[in-house]
Amino acid sequence: MRLTGSITALATPFDAAGELDLDAWRRLLALQLEGGTEALVVAGSTGEAAALLEPEFDTLLRSAVEYVAGRVPVLVGTGLSNTAKTVELTRRAAALGADAALVVTPPYVRPTQAGLIAHYRAIADDGALPLVLYNVPGRTGCDLLPDTVAELCRHPRIVGIKEARNEPERIAALVALRDGDFAVLSGDDPTACRAMLAGADGVISVASNVLPRAFRRLADLARAGARAEAEAWDARMRVAYDFLGIEPNPIPVKALLTRQGIGHGLRLPLLPLSAAHADTAASIAALASELEHACRDAVAA
Repeated sequence: MRLTGSITALATPFDAAGELDLDAWRRLLALQLEGGTEALVVAGSTGEAAALLEPEFDTLLRSAVEYVAGRVPVLVGTGLSNTAKTVELTRRAAALGADAALVVTPPYVRPTQAGLIAHYRAIADDGALPLVLYNVPGRTGCDLLPDTVAELCRHPRIVGIKEARNEPERIAALVALRDGDFAVLSGDDPTACRAMLAGADGVISVASNVLPRAFRRLADLARAGARAEAEAWDARMRVAYDFLGIEPNPIPVKALLTRQGIGHGLRLPLLPLSAAHADTAASIAALASELEHACRDAVAA
């Protein structure tokens, strides 16, 4: 399995009563496949994994695997603060048909780099699924350093990293480690174009929930080395990136999905988008529609 291009970290739609909305979930999956998304992530932080009950996790993953039916890889977030629990959840995800596990650095407990190596090797050695490392220090409180990744990427069951730090130096250090099937994926929408132009294999995106065609186009241009076109297309999406950071993820993207008729709200302690940003949400929703139609027109031409 080689992970490349535009990959969506899926939001989880809830209905008006706060329960899983599986009809909306399938419509979101359909929009992603129709838009050319090249892999999907179920139950990551954008999917409010921490708010899902175990049966809900199982239902979401099982339904995604069944709907996608092998057309693109289905990854699932299984990273927890304890190694044994992460192994257990990864085994369960494998039994439900996932293709790979996206394993965030253990939140809150702040292990050393040696502890991170032991953690990831234990999960990989168990062999349930191929692993994609996930580094997002702003959420977890620890940073998976490139030297540590250099140790881990030698493991045959560790197939990539989602790197949410956006410094060019960090991406360059990781790209230098690529060998065989190990993929370097940006986890930061605003700098994903720059990362891919610098050699990253793709992006795991929040914005592609509502901009699947636009992000596929961006990834295609950037990976092809079409710098001027990629940067121009990226610039058209800049205001969308700004909006998606206006409140904590996934609050803004779920506001946009709600405007598309996909889902209603979030689970506490997350609240819906503040009313003060309603006008901005409307303008960004219109922009997303415009960009998606532009991509359809380009394909039709």
